[in-house]
Amino acid sequence: MVKVKIPGPMRKLVDGKDEIYVEAKTLKELIEKLAEINPEIKTRILDENGEVRRFINIYINNEDIRFLKGINSELKDGDEISIIPAIAGGKR
Repeated sequence: MVKVKIPGPMRKLVDGKDEIYVEAKTLKELIEKLAEINPEIKTRILDENGEVRRFINIYINNEDIRFLKGINSELKDGDEISIIPAIAGGKR
């Protein structure tokens, strides 16, 4: 079982929870399990090619998945997954 930290903008898709627990062996499987809870989660995380959107950062135990195996990164019991939408804007 892995812990998934849900970012504020996506919490309404999981009944307002800030974290949920999912049984998954890979990040890809985890995203599919999240889609079972609410299909919109998958479209918020993945693009039409099935790749993580450019403005979404995902970390497994504070390690950026881009430096692991991307969406095919393996998960093990006790891992903590953070989904972080990039934030842009601000004053110039």
